[in-house]
Amino acid sequence: MSVRPRRSFYVVLSSLLAAVAVCVAAAADRNSQWWDNLHGPDSSNFVDADQINKATVGQLEVAWTYPYANPGFNPIVVDNMMIVYGRNHALIALDATTGKELWIHDELDDNMPHERRGVNYWQSDDGKDRRIIFMYDSFLQEIDAQTGKSILTFGVDGTVNLRDGLLRAEGTANRIESFSPGKVWKNLIILGSAPGELYVTPPGDIRAYDVITGKRAWQFHAVPLPGEYGYETRPKDNWKYAGGTNNWGSMSVDDARGIVYIPLGSSNYDFYGADRIGQDLYANCLLALDARTGKRLW
Repeated sequence: MSVRPRRSFYVVLSSLLAAVAVCVAAAADRNSQWWDNLHGPDSSNFVDADQINKATVGQLEVAWTYPYANPGFNPIVVDNMMIVYGRNHALIALDATTGKELWIHDELDDNMPHERRGVNYWQSDDGKDRRIIFMYDSFLQEIDAQTGKSILTFGVDGTVNLRDGLLRAEGTANRIESFSPGKVWKNLIILGSAPGELYVTPPGDIRAYDVITGKRAWQFHAVPLPGEYGYETRPKDNWKYAGGTNNWGSMSVDDARGIVYIPLGSSNYDFYGADRIGQDLYANCLLALDARTGKRLW
């Protein structure tokens, strides 16, 4: 007996050689849809799929395949629509029941380095406004989840320049977007950054942007400025040249309490630390921020 569960949420597996998305079904409950990168604000990568268990997992069979997907991309599934990445560097919406292409948002080329991690999804309370949120060549962009068209009212002509407001990044061509798509909380998209860990590279500030307007809601300085908590744990004027201290991986959110938990990496230079004093905040720590304001909690 083969198990072919009802439609709704599908798990994508990597193929051999070609980037083939092999899909098998899981739970039918609306709440188990894979809306969030890594499934859920907590990044648990877990869904309570009661149709797949120890007794049935060995009986699964392929429902359909899609031969043009990138195998490193973490797809999301919303209302029977799966978002994948592939086919000449494009974001693609598939029917999660059949694998049929619904729309293609192309011309992204290879300037989408977080393609290995995924995208974010947001929708209004009434479900009429549905958006796919992603970073591309150091710009934050959104597309209409129903049509695949760019939302030009977001930011400036549809883009938010992530270099703006970041020390030593503004006015440059430095690539600073994170290799993780960040987290959506309420009407905010919370992002880390990956500016590199060489001397005089930008700091890895954590920032939140309004999903509707693209306006920056708050910014947490990963390398403390004079007068800020943690400044004395670094050499004097360290903020003028120190970078790194960035969240290049994922983060998680306590949705009910409004707390975002962010692991941060090394300050620059990441292979040399003789000039670091004290705790060297906020390098190599787990940071908890108020998701509403960006205020440090611990």
